[in-house]
Amino acid sequence: MNTATKNRLKSVGITIVLLLVLNTIGSFFFYRFDLTKDKRYTLSPTSLHILEQVKNPLYIKVYMQGELPSEFKRLQTETRQMLEEFQGYNSNIVFEFIDPLEDEATSMDNIKELYRKGLTPINISVDDKGKQSQAMVFPWAIAVYDNNEVNIPLLKNIMGASTTDKVIGSVQHLEYSIADALNKITTTKQKKIAIIKGNGELHEAYIAKFLLQTKESYHIGPFTLDSVAKQPVNTLEALKKYDLAIIAKPTEAFSESEKQVLDQYIVNGGKTIWLVDQVVAEMDSLYNPTGSTLAFPRDLNLNDFFFKYGVRIYPDLVKDEQGSPIKLASGEQGSATQFHDFNWKFAPLVHPQSNHPIVKNLGGIKFDFANAIDTLKNGIKKTVLLQSSQYSKRIGTPSEINLNSVNEETSPADYLNKGTIPLAVLLEGNFHSMFENRVLAFDQNHFQAKGKHGKMIVISDGDVIKNQLDKNLFPVELGYDQRTGNLYDNKDFLMNCVNYVLDDSGLINIRSKDLDLPLLDKERVYENYTSIQFITIGLPMVILLLFGIIFSFIRKRKYS
Repeated sequence: MNTATKNRLKSVGITIVLLLVLNTIGSFFFYRFDLTKDKRYTLSPTSLHILEQVKNPLYIKVYMQGELPSEFKRLQTETRQMLEEFQGYNSNIVFEFIDPLEDEATSMDNIKELYRKGLTPINISVDDKGKQSQAMVFPWAIAVYDNNEVNIPLLKNIMGASTTDKVIGSVQHLEYSIADALNKITTTKQKKIAIIKGNGELHEAYIAKFLLQTKESYHIGPFTLDSVAKQPVNTLEALKKYDLAIIAKPTEAFSESEKQVLDQYIVNGGKTIWLVDQVVAEMDSLYNPTGSTLAFPRDLNLNDFFFKYGVRIYPDLVKDEQGSPIKLASGEQGSATQFHDFNWKFAPLVHPQSNHPIVKNLGGIKFDFANAIDTLKNGIKKTVLLQSSQYSKRIGTPSEINLNSVNEETSPADYLNKGTIPLAVLLEGNFHSMFENRVLAFDQNHFQAKGKHGKMIVISDGDVIKNQLDKNLFPVELGYDQRTGNLYDNKDFLMNCVNYVLDDSGLINIRSKDLDLPLLDKERVYENYTSIQFITIGLPMVILLLFGIIFSFIRKRKYS
């Protein structure tokens, strides 16, 4: 061999040795590079912590395979890439994509089985260059771990949004949906939540959907305050064993002893979520021949209680131009009767303005006969989570509420300097007892006037947590309005509240992750279909052809 050949072989040998050395060194290190602008595929520390808990094989079945509309193909691709990211950090994660409609002979059985597991499909219209068709899609996945199953919703239902907007919102929540499911199926429940009873709170049937969602991650138990009258100290000690107490729409006044039990629970670090109505007004009472009802104040004996903590709930109703739709009959009775949507101003549709993790990236949240909240200075940190629009005002009670008010005409001047009324407030800090420097309702040897750091959320409407019942008296989805068919974000808001006050804020931060997801504009594509087709397909071929011709010409000229 001549010298040149030996040098080439030597260079090749050195390159191979270097590659082998680098590959060996790289096997001892693990790092993934995310070159996206919004760091879409960079898992949060919370997700990585959850992955560390997966010690055994965890199987994920994704039911999005086969012929899918273009928007769902994007969701399918993003889901696959996100699962690959999870799998890259833990090889125990195994996933597969399944088409439940692939085999016509078994497709109906597959659909029934998915329905039985709560995986409902969505029917969407596919527009392909003006040709309309229907498609059924199952935007769901199932995670299986140690003989336990949990459903993973891949499509976020955003009220009034287009399919494209829903897909964008779903991709933003993709890491949260998967991480939350893995956390539920791999983590042993530890924290306990007490659902306070004894003062006319909502029946279990009306908070069933909230309870079902919450019990997937926490222990839940009813806690009655009836025993306070005879054994207040024992009741307090029993309540202290819970991490969170939820008081959902009480309708009966609290006694001083009950207030002292709750007060000492809060001062000793207990977390609370209050959903309180200071006015008696219900939608069902409006559906009568007169179409009206009287709204009047409700005395819960909690004014001094909240005042000490730094908030005041007024016995007023919030009337908001940004209301929720309501269906009412119009026209003559009989066959001429028609139902139309009207703007119901006593049901504010609140779109969060705050960037707090509890409400960030949430959609509309529906209230019914909400009350106004005012914050007071007392050293406690207060964050307004939800507030009415700028075109809202307070209506004093007692007052008559009439369905005919949907026809009234208003102007911006009617709401000058009256809007943005707080409806949900977060309180954080060291709470002082309302019984500080006061006579106690009952003797308590270890009374605390000022205690540990705590968290409290006050919502001025108990119906935020209330789910409706269908004709068979079964609860429907929390946030779903059967009268209009709209789905609101009440459940996500309440679950964020629970996660935050229980210091599970890691999952909330994943939910509020911002992504920049550009999607193809179908209308612009259809308008310029031929030109876009030429640019994407024809132009590259023309460039290659010109390059080949020029290259051949130069080559012939040089070597001929």
